[in-house]
Amino acid sequence: MKKNIAIVAGGDSSEWQVSLRSAEGLMTFIPSERYNKYIVTIIGKEWHALVDGEKIPIDKNDFSFTHKGNKTLFDCVYITIHGTPGENGILQGYFRLLRIPFTCCDVLPAALTFDKFFCNNFLRNSNVKIAKSIELKSREQKVDVDYILDYIGLPCFIKPSAGGSSFGVTKVKSKEEILPAIAKAFNEGSKVMIESFISGTELTCGMYKTADKTTVFPVTEVVTHNEFFDYDAKYNGQVDEITPARIPEELSKRVQKITAEIYDLIEANGIIRVDYIVTKEDEIYMLEINTTPGMTATSFIPQQIRAAELKISDVMTDIIENSINKLS
Repeated sequence: MKKNIAIVAGGDSSEWQVSLRSAEGLMTFIPSERYNKYIVTIIGKEWHALVDGEKIPIDKNDFSFTHKGNKTLFDCVYITIHGTPGENGILQGYFRLLRIPFTCCDVLPAALTFDKFFCNNFLRNSNVKIAKSIELKSREQKVDVDYILDYIGLPCFIKPSAGGSSFGVTKVKSKEEILPAIAKAFNEGSKVMIESFISGTELTCGMYKTADKTTVFPVTEVVTHNEFFDYDAKYNGQVDEITPARIPEELSKRVQKITAEIYDLIEANGIIRVDYIVTKEDEIYMLEINTTPGMTATSFIPQQIRAAELKISDVMTDIIENSINKLS
């Protein structure tokens, strides 16, 4: 019998619509001959399975739905929420309690990587190169602009510390822009990170592991037409994404090796994607870890899977079956 897969999308952040696009991509990537696939939307307290054009309420007691008298339980969950509650460990804890397998990182890795400042400090202690940063924990915290200028310098990035990287991010070039950028970031999250700017080539690399193999994808070079890789660059085509990246093979292998090391350091599961900046001196700085990376048809991971000459349906099957077997 086919296994039932819930593709969980939506969430409570500004990226909820992007999440729905990832869910639509996953509906085409996960093989229909092997799985029954359902998109489940979680937006606030509204949880629904989308079945034949209808929105069927989810029973949160066992994460099931009943349609035309038939109850459907899920064998595995593919979380594709970009932001809370799917990227920060909250849903992972819920599915842990229900003993339903899920394909992404567990509670601790999800919570760790969701908070950029904590994650940066954790990885910095493991000799991963990270830009300098400071964190503001509340809107009421006194901001020492002169200290920011002295320690972080200009230009710098001001962004939500816990959340995605598409909304609330500002590249700050002057002292006068600092306070408005902090206010903008606080509109997207409860904490804000101020991070030094590193000039170089932006790269990103995805990978996944199962019980018996490690697959690191080719590296992608990101050439944005904007000031930085913002929402328009990501989702409105204002960027060139080149896979494999136009970098020496030795540098590409170093990026892949660091990606695999980070995967093990955070005890990841399923697909992750790690973003980097490489300086002119070939120093590799990690920017961010994505534990629920975008999965639209044009997202980085599908591009990298194609460049690796792999079938995305096989990759999805690997990840789903590995997650099911880990819990059984």
